[in-house]
Amino acid sequence: GSDEIIAGNVSKYTVLPPGYCGQPKKGHLIFDACFESGNLGRVDHITEFEYDLFIRPDTCNPRFRVWFNFAVENVKESQ
Repeated sequence: GSDEIIAGNVSKYTVLPPGYCGQPKKGHLIFDACFESGNLGRVDHITEFEYDLFIRPDTCNPRFRVWFNFAVENVKESQ
């Protein structure tokens, strides 16, 4: 559920469509938050253009998520 604890950041996590096998193609997004101030804890693939992103709580106040910082790579034009 949404109340579960997300402990660490995603690190060069490639999101592949369900049932896809093989090497990632252009448009299979790669999320990364493994750097100082990164706070992306989990990514769920919904559709080619929709993802659920789970942001880790702020370090000093776990009740809040007031910012987000992560990188996205391997996008294709108009994605």
